[in-house]
Amino acid sequence: MQRPIRLSMLATAAVLFLLAGCHHTPQSKPLSQLTPVEMQGHEVFQAHCAVCHHPNSETKLVGPGLLGLFQKPYLPSGAPANDARVRSTILHGKDVMPPFGNVLNDQQMNDLLAYLHTV
Repeated sequence: MQRPIRLSMLATAAVLFLLAGCHHTPQSKPLSQLTPVEMQGHEVFQAHCAVCHHPNSETKLVGPGLLGLFQKPYLPSGAPANDARVRSTILHGKDVMPPFGNVLNDQQMNDLLAYLHTV
């Protein structure tokens, strides 16, 4: 009777071990692999966003870390993680984040969004 219990416990432990390995930690696309548009977006990010946001970490700086931003269903604010919501937040600001609608042109905004998809 002990042997079936021991095998059952081993099987359960093996399944739990395998499931633990299924947790996906997001990783940013390496800079060397960015497309020209994504690289332009990286430059916009460095110039306007990096002072408040970590692109390759979920750790808060002034604003939230952005690692895996579009790989999650929701933004830190609770809004859906999609281009429209992120664009709106960048353009109009939110809470302590200032608006960038008068700072970034359409091309810079599109490039920035392309880059944010890589973090």
